[in-house]
Amino acid sequence: MLPLIVLAVLLLVLLAASLKVVREYERLVVFRLGRLRGPLGPGLVLMLPFLDRSVRVDQRVVTLTIPPQEVITRDNVTARVNAVVMFKVADPVRSVMAVENHAVATSQFAQTTLRSVVGRADLDTLLAHRADLNEDLYQSIAQQAVPWGVDVVVVEIKDVEIPEMMQRAMARQAEAERERRAKVISAHGELEASEELRDAALTLSEAPASLQLRYLQTLLELGADQNSTVVFPLPMDIVGPLMGALDQLSPGGESRAESTRTRSDTHGLAVVDDRAEGRPR
Repeated sequence: MLPLIVLAVLLLVLLAASLKVVREYERLVVFRLGRLRGPLGPGLVLMLPFLDRSVRVDQRVVTLTIPPQEVITRDNVTARVNAVVMFKVADPVRSVMAVENHAVATSQFAQTTLRSVVGRADLDTLLAHRADLNEDLYQSIAQQAVPWGVDVVVVEIKDVEIPEMMQRAMARQAEAERERRAKVISAHGELEASEELRDAALTLSEAPASLQLRYLQTLLELGADQNSTVVFPLPMDIVGPLMGALDQLSPGGESRAESTRTRSDTHGLAVVDDRAEGRPR
């Protein structure tokens, strides 16, 4: 009975060793005596001990981070660019038979493609039009990964680092651009304001009484705040005769008034000979 018990135990051990549990997201690429049997799973898989060798392949989406790459853009700017690649194994057999390690191969090719694509673009495109660069990266990497049985899902540029001097230059450029826009907007505002003031002046000139009402409104606005400023608007038709009377009362005012009348009566250039008229000059 002892040999039978030992044989039964050996059979149980061999049976346990020959059974493999494959998860739903995994496949087993099995080789029997070096020849491919094909992908097996998911579920319980029976394998011959010492005859079958298996490679477990995960078919879930893998997130691969591309290390930062030193690149020179088309406009000769040095930048450090890193990206992320998401892929999954679509064909387990090809991922084992066509390439030694599909993850490493995808990573290396993604690095070289990233340097090549970014080197063909300038800095402004790299910063403002990443979608186009992401599309170029995706097309290049996906096309190369097809023979390896790998399906590339997403390729995205994650971060772009530029030198500090370039950052300061870009900041100055942005500040100058904003100042230019502010000056243009201010100039347009002054132009529109001048047009409105011109229209308002034309409207007020049609009704002289409206100008007096405007004076009164200005006085109300000045008196609304607590200040010591007092403004007395005086029309020019009142101020003019008062200034003329003061000139006549002052010494030498008569001669100034007469010369003023002479200049007002003559138009253009005139020569007056005071000696001929009997008056000293």
